Amino acid sequence: MKISWYDHLYVGDKAKKKRYQIIQAIRNSRLISGAYVITPSLSGNNVLDIYPAMELSAPWYREEEFFIIGIAADYWEALEVTRQIIDELYRNTGGFDLTGYLNDHSHAPCTSGRDNQARNMSEHVPEAGEM
Repeated sequence: MKISWYDHLYVGDKAKKKRYQIIQAIRNSRLISGAYVITPSLSGNNVLDIYPAMELSAPWYREEEFFIIGIAADYWEALEVTRQIIDELYRNTGGFDLTGYLNDHSHAPCTSGRDNQARNMSEHVPEAGEM
């Protein structure tokens, strides 16, 4: 599994306390209970997808590429972080072109959810809304 990280990673309030633990578990394909990741959607009907972090280590995702733009400590927090991303996207663009928005605010290319080149995340992990 290849993972790319958004330079300005959104992190939920509860996830802030254990963000490095969550990130390292995902990087090392370790199971981490309760945590969720937010990625651009593969579906043309949605803007974002929410996945349990544990699901990323499932066999059917081994060949997939993920571009993670947010992490959360639980499902309800993942919904809140997703709302925050959508609100910020609409406020700044007047629309829902997530790919264009992320390309304008990141040094990494973003085409669609899993079509991104893997790259290392910087040492600094910004908190939710820090852009």
